[in-house]
Amino acid sequence: MAIFNPGHLHIERHALTPEDVSYDLCLDYEVFTDPQKGKGIQFTLHGNMQGKDMKEAFFLPKEEAYNFARDVTRIAEKYGIPKTHSQIGSVHKHYDLMFEDIRQKLNMQSGDPVNPEHFE
Repeated sequence: MAIFNPGHLHIERHALTPEDVSYDLCLDYEVFTDPQKGKGIQFTLHGNMQGKDMKEAFFLPKEEAYNFARDVTRIAEKYGIPKTHSQIGSVHKHYDLMFEDIRQKLNMQSGDPVNPEHFE
């Protein structure tokens, strides 16, 4: 199950077998300006993964904001979700809504210049 509202994505999955994975997560995000990296999105992933309460925040500059799933996957693996299941949920429709919301929040346009230093 997944529910999207601008600035918030809730994803929930219940294990069906002992080998399966469970999580109940919220991914909240807002525009934030980092003193060194400039304008971007501050994400906070919180909830429960594999029975462990968790909360982690991460910032992505404007050029990288669309790549939030990479960080969510890394965090999922850190909290015990096996690599074979670490791409949280089949929420592509909801991620598409997030991408559009992020694009609007950051006023991103096709062809915007990028700062290559943010990718180092």
